[in-house]
Amino acid sequence: MALTTSTASEITPEQIGALVVQPVMNGSVAAQVGTVVNISSTDYRVPLVTADPAAAWVAEAGTINASDATFDELVVTPSKVAGLSIISRELADDSSPSAQQVVGDGLARDIARKIDAAFFDADGVTTNGPSGIESVAADMAVANYAASGPANLDWAAEALSDSEQAGGSLSYFVTDPATALTIAKIKAATGSNEPLLSDRGRSVLGVPLLVSSAVTAGTIYGIDSRFVQIVVRDNTRLEVDRSAYFATDQVGVKATMRVGFAFTHPGALVKITASA
Repeated sequence: MALTTSTASEITPEQIGALVVQPVMNGSVAAQVGTVVNISSTDYRVPLVTADPAAAWVAEAGTINASDATFDELVVTPSKVAGLSIISRELADDSSPSAQQVVGDGLARDIARKIDAAFFDADGVTTNGPSGIESVAADMAVANYAASGPANLDWAAEALSDSEQAGGSLSYFVTDPATALTIAKIKAATGSNEPLLSDRGRSVLGVPLLVSSAVTAGTIYGIDSRFVQIVVRDNTRLEVDRSAYFATDQVGVKATMRVGFAFTHPGALVKITASA
């Protein structure tokens, strides 16, 4: 089906998913390390248990004292992220699947970059966007590597332990490209040319290591996917318009998504940086 003004209204949710939603989720590192949750409402509410009920040893036939859990609630309102591609009329009128794929891929890459930029923002705050992982940094566990850079994997062992002590189990490490290269160049022994990380899967102590240019240089995050949710509202739109670019015989193709982040147990996440 050609992506033209006459057919824009006929683009089905399934086609939008194939052209925009799925490629965005596949291209976003944040979506890979978190658990994607699709919602149809304006807000996403997550009940949080801030204190467990108390249990105790009780004598046979003894009285069991009542104890209540303490609850709180995390409310996430997905924010709008949009991508716009300007393409030729000829491409817009091309009904071949490859033409539609080109348009969808470009929009998906742009939106995926914006999602990761918000998720890993150094201040945790993105104008008009959702609060990223740094917004809960004060509640995260902290691990360090040497000031001169990662020279071994002690930082990873420390991060795994810190998360486990908080009831977590790290699913991923994520860092910036330069730090990932430094880690990859760690040798198995002094004087050896054999890299310590010899597997092609790029994992650290059995935990996959992902790379994003959106991560602040020198920072490594340890993430338990159970406690990081990527909230996607199901009103993603793909729209085509010729009027704005009439004079140049071009077509605007716009995609909009609404995305938010929920960090339900920050204490099980770990931020790893160079020691002071």
